[in-house]
Order: sequence, then structure tokens, then C-alpha cells
Amino acid sequence: MPEGDTIFIAATQLRKALLGRLVTGFESTVPAVLAMVACAPLTGRLITAVKPRGKHLLMTFSPPPIPGGAAAEGDLILHTHMRMTGSWHIYRPGEAFRKPRGRAVVVLHTAAFVCPCFSAPIVELLTSQQVRRHPDLIQLGPDAITDDFDQAEALRRLRLHGDQPIGVVLLNQRALCGVGNVYKSEALFCQRLWPFTAVGDLTDPVLSGLVAECHQLLQKNREHSRRTLFSLDPRARYWVYGRSGEPCRICGQAIVMKRQGLDGRSTYFCPHCQPPRAP
Repeated sequence: MPEGDTIFIAATQLRKALLGRLVTGFESTVPAVLAMVACAPLTGRLITAVKPRGKHLLMTFSPPPIPGGAAAEGDLILHTHMRMTGSWHIYRPGEAFRKPRGRAVVVLHTAAFVCPCFSAPIVELLTSQQVRRHPDLIQLGPDAITDDFDQAEALRRLRLHGDQPIGVVLLNQRALCGVGNVYKSEALFCQRLWPFTAVGDLTDPVLSGLVAECHQLLQKNREHSRRTLFSLDPRARYWVYGRSGEPCRICGQAIVMKRQGLDGRSTYFCPHCQPPRAP
């Protein structure tokens, strides 16, 4: 599943291509989206915002100004979530898609660019009011990649899950959003924390340090398409993620991967550098 940095970068690229442009055409294979467009067409609207929110991406379409200052109908927001399969692409008109067109759940046209969204499992066209009430959006925790990340609120929300392992709670998007398997594993290693430690067994300074680590790692990678979390060797990318059986870059012991939580999400760690600690 794309993590917060991937969606942040996608939003940045889409914003550069689309912000302020007029929609000249819109296609979708999603019945609910097509039904919404039949009532409120997107063609002729202006793209006024492209924003990431954790692992969600929100694109706003505003009606063009009406001569004489008459009241215009409200904004519409395209909400997409990539999960494991989705991706946004940007092309020039007439340029061949790099994926089969049949996988495009949305194709957005402007005079300068064509932007398809491939294989996203969540695609919704919503009113502003629906976005404000959306259960998956209003319950999101502080976004760890943003400049105004509320670390204190993230800490408070993590504390609500005191009996759960920290490696599970870090993926709870209602506690803090944007962290996935990669950043979870890397941040826990950087802070030398055993992933199976209960949140309630971590002191405030330790938990605060972990939250700050997630924030710093995400911000470090929000401008680059090639993620790098291991900084001592430019050819290397990660301390532990995806390195099961390989030697730890610090102590040389083999990195271990274990599954955590009801979804069996993978966690990579060094058993020597991240030993269990007493409560």
C-alpha cells in the first residue's frame, strides 16, 4: 500500500499539472461516480485543489465564475485511495498510456494534460458536505508528513491503544496517518524499539521520540520518488525493511521479519538492536 510520502508526491505532481486548469473531459468506470457526473458534470469546472490527506488524495473541482456575480453551484471533490493497486499517471494529450486503458477507473482531461487513475479500489465523487462527514476522512489522525503535524495529538491518540503492540498501532490511521509498513519498521529500528512492545509500556519521552522519527523520515522523503531511509550509503535504501535474513547494518545479526496484527502486516527488525525491554 502506498504510504504518506507516495501520496504526497503524487498530489504535488498532479497539482503542478492540473491546478487552475479547466476540465475538458472526464471518464470513469465507477457506476456511482458516473451517476454523480450525470447530475453534476465535471467538464467545464476548474481544478482548484489537489491535496493529500494521509494515504487519501482529494481533488477539488469548482464551478467557473458566473458573469454578473450569480451564485454558483458548490464544489465537487474526487476522493481516491490507492491501497495496494492504484496509481495516478500524467500524460500529454495523445501520449500512450503505460498501463492498459481498461484498468483506468478515472481519466481526467485538460487542454494540456491527461491524467488517468489506474486500479484504485476507492474512487468517490463527493460534495463538500459529504467530505466533511466522510467516516474514513473525519477520523484520520494527524498527518505525519505535514509541516504542522500535531505531535501531541498523535501521542494522545496512540495512548488510547495502550494494550496493543506499537508495531500494530503505528499503522492505525486514526492515531496518526501516513505511516505504513516501511516507515513503521524503519522508525522502530531508528529508535531501537522492539515492535511487539505494548504502547502502555513505553514512556512519554520514548513514544514522543518515535512519533518524531516517523515525522522526520516522512518529511525527508516527500520530495523524491526514490525513497531513501538509510543515509550512510547512497546505494542503500533501508535499514531493515525488506532485508529479512540480511545482516544488520549496525551489529551484523540477521534481520527478522514477523507478521503483526489481524491483517498479518510484515514487520522487519533486528533482534539484537531492538530487544524486548521490561515494562
